[in-house]
Amino acid sequence: MLLASTAIAASPVLASKAHADVLVDNVDGVTPDGKGGVERFEGFLIANDGRIAEVYRHGDKRPKKVDYQVDGKGRVIVPGMIDAHGHVMGTGFAKMTLDLSAAKSLDEALSRVAAWAAAHPDAPWILGSGWNQVQWGQDRMPTAAELDRVTGGRPAWLTRVDGHAGWANGAAISAAGITATTATPPGGEILRIAGGKQPSGVFVDGAMPLIETKLPKPRPEDRDTALGEAQLALLAQGVTAIADMGTSIEDWQAMRRAADSGHLRIRIVSYADGIDNMALIGGPRPTPWLYEDRLKMNGVKLYLDGALGSRGAWLKQPYADAPNNKGLPRLNETQLGNLMSRAAMDHFQVAVHAIGDQANATVLDSIQDLSATYKGDRRWRIEHAQIVDPADIARFGKFGTIASMQPQHEASDRTMAEARLGPDRLAGAYAWKSIAAAGATLAFGSDTPVEPSQPFVGLAVAITRQGADGQPFNGWQPQEALSREAALNAYTTGAAYAMFAEDRLGRIAKGYRADFLFVDADPMLATPEKLRATRVLETWIGGQLAWSASKDRVIPAKDEAGK
Repeated sequence: MLLASTAIAASPVLASKAHADVLVDNVDGVTPDGKGGVERFEGFLIANDGRIAEVYRHGDKRPKKVDYQVDGKGRVIVPGMIDAHGHVMGTGFAKMTLDLSAAKSLDEALSRVAAWAAAHPDAPWILGSGWNQVQWGQDRMPTAAELDRVTGGRPAWLTRVDGHAGWANGAAISAAGITATTATPPGGEILRIAGGKQPSGVFVDGAMPLIETKLPKPRPEDRDTALGEAQLALLAQGVTAIADMGTSIEDWQAMRRAADSGHLRIRIVSYADGIDNMALIGGPRPTPWLYEDRLKMNGVKLYLDGALGSRGAWLKQPYADAPNNKGLPRLNETQLGNLMSRAAMDHFQVAVHAIGDQANATVLDSIQDLSATYKGDRRWRIEHAQIVDPADIARFGKFGTIASMQPQHEASDRTMAEARLGPDRLAGAYAWKSIAAAGATLAFGSDTPVEPSQPFVGLAVAITRQGADGQPFNGWQPQEALSREAALNAYTTGAAYAMFAEDRLGRIAKGYRADFLFVDADPMLATPEKLRATRVLETWIGGQLAWSASKDRVIPAKDEAGK
């Protein structure tokens, strides 16, 4: 058994069933128009295949006879939100293990570890995530000795909020056989006790597998539960489709099991965790759409560098707060090019994690080189693109490159970015507007569970460059703020385009899947504060009610509206 909390039952989901014509009318609808703007409507007809048959504007005649009718009562409707970059199983497992994201100090984090350990005495390992030493007001990493005080001799492994560093206690380090003589793996770092070589307790990027290979493997039942938890969390926030970045073969099997039993409600487009998983899942090519467009494997996710918070992002110049460090490249340019080429030759879409400006420049170099060989519509994806040298921004507009970015990261990380980079290197940080102006497609997501998948919070950040506290007053690097139309498109049509789904997802338009939300605020008119606080009232997928705030749960088939 992985851990005690896996006894939680998987969330109920709505099983696939026969459709009927449904008229959704008397609504205040807003949707992308397919040209970068938005348009209004008052109703639409859902055909019996779950697609939109007609959209009605003011004065348009409605059909006289339909099987069912939904009276919107003047409520706002928008398309289902698409999270262009998330980790589905990671989101579910984060719900089942220790969450340290709310800890504001080291002492609070340790207190939460102690409480979780006491509440789960039978768990063989203490597992969790979400800690952030910057949020604790300290600029050093925690230590194994500190964790030992509250773990009672059981091994513990707690991943940092960005997923690019892990905190181990002494028992975990011993279980992994790591000593002062253990060599640092390529693309990683073993933090050492000052004045010696003994591991201090934190392992960064390429060093994390030293511990992770020793963790108890989740059972299939654990993965099924995690998928159920993730679906509930996403549907409650109005996310109807997500790009799963880093799918393992075990993850894929859990998704197939859920779909085979009618329990896969959300739409998942998978990017395999590396070349080996790509070949195991897709074989010679990407999969077709499966289960009425519920599941598809498009391509592969590669990692080039780490994250800013753990100083693993690969920079052109040293960190302002660590003058001897430029980050941790996990591949060199030749290795990256070879992996991208291996995927591209079989028409798998390539998505590369790049946060630092040197990492982004290196991916752009590889895209330019490979585009001479691999023609056609490749839609090369750069995931995060957080820190870009202004001199490289124009290159995003070439070769169909997609900038897959996460607005919530800017709000969470801006002060840390200032410390890591210094004031003179921020012009290309989270540069949404400039990258879009260069011609790249913006696809917005959350990186859940790094940030909660809350697209309306992301929309508020995108148009203000401010956090929940309204700071800074005029926005951080305000020249990069987006219009409401551009931000909404990035969470809908842009995200759909990034996953080759622009012909079926992202709009309320004829021929598209009937994925939509009833919400309590108009995203084109609400104040930033109201936009951030938008409540999803109902989430519909394929013309069926999937989640309702009135019941705060996924709707089982017997409760489906109109059935």
